[in-house]
Order: sequence, then structure tokens, then C-alpha cells
Amino acid sequence: MPSNILPHALKLPAIKKLAGKRIVLASNSPRRQEILRTFGIAPDIVPSTFEENLSINEFGNVHEYPVATATHKAVEVYERLVPSTSDVSYSVLPSADQELLEKPRSKEDNLRMLLDLNGGVCEVVTGVTVVYPVLTAPGYMIRSIDERTLVYFSDNPHHVVEAYVENGEGIDRAGGFAIQGLGGLLIRKVEGDYHNVVGFPAAAFFTLLDLLLEEEPDFLEI
Repeated sequence: MPSNILPHALKLPAIKKLAGKRIVLASNSPRRQEILRTFGIAPDIVPSTFEENLSINEFGNVHEYPVATATHKAVEVYERLVPSTSDVSYSVLPSADQELLEKPRSKEDNLRMLLDLNGGVCEVVTGVTVVYPVLTAPGYMIRSIDERTLVYFSDNPHHVVEAYVENGEGIDRAGGFAIQGLGGLLIRKVEGDYHNVVGFPAAAFFTLLDLLLEEEPDFLEI
């Protein structure tokens, strides 16, 4: 089985533990793939078939919504894969990048959204769930986190916002902008993890892995 750990990965305890395991990302987001590869993980891509149709009104705390979505996606992929390959250990790493911001339906909608955000601040919330094998029923364990980042928009002139919208980059992005692209021109500062805004909170994810190693001696030993 090809290794999911790339040669440039830091020699961290978590990376060593993942070596030899099949790592599956339950998302086809190219941005999440790129972030993971930056830090030395090249996951297999198995997009979840879970319909992201949870109602945010069901949650007392809105930050629980992306975590619940991430969990449903992770479990769906894990249960689909593991029965047919039960001799392989998995660490399923999905992220539901549900910033609670809608995607624009048109350029007109994109302009409206960015003008609403212009000169203001929005919170990006990402839920990350790790599913891994254990001996007790149902055969896997679930651990989740949420990461929150504040994005501050400059008080951009109207013509700058219009030019960005006309470019079309933000049309398929939550919030209507791509901070790692031309949309970065609209941003004054970021408070928190930049990678979280792009698509995957890498630092928080590795912190979670360290916590699992510390709290669970048998983590990924099966």
C-alpha cells in the first residue's frame, strides 16, 4: 500500500503513528488536499455521499453545526470502506468547511454579499472529525473539534469589490471570496488560523492527533 505520508513531513509522533495507515479524506476539496499535502499528508480521496442537509436551527450552538456535518460525512465514508477492507487501519480525516456563510448564486448575489461584509468582520467555523478503529462496538471511535477564525474586511472602494466580483473567483466560495487568491485583496487581517479560512485548520488537527496519542495509548494500534 502506497504511503500517505510524504518525505518532507516533520518527524512528529503523530506523523510516525500515521505511517503505514491508510488516511482517507472524506472530501474532494482541492484546497483541503493542498493544505494536508503542505504538511506532509497525501490522503486518499473518498468524498462522502452524505447530503449536507442538516438544519442549523436544530443546534443550540451554531458552532455545533459544522462539527455534526463533519461527523456524518466521516462516519458515512468509514462504514462504507471498512467492511470490505477490514484488514486495513484507517484514519478518516474529513472537514466540513461550513462557515455558516452562503455561496453566491450569481454575480449580483456575490456583490451583495461582499458589500455586506465590506468594512466588517465574519467568523469562519470549520468542523473536523477523526474516525479511527477500535475493538469495541461499533468498531470505530469519533473525535471532533471546531476551529474558529475571524476575518476582517478592509473598507474597500466600491469599484474594487465590483472588479473582484466581475472576475468570478468568488462565485463558488462560501462567503463569496477566496482569501488565498485575488480575494485576499479585500482582507485587512485575519485573527486565528489562516488555513482554517482557506479550508482546513491544520494546526488544530495536529493538536487533536497529539491529544489522541496522549490520552489513548492504543490509538491506531489495531
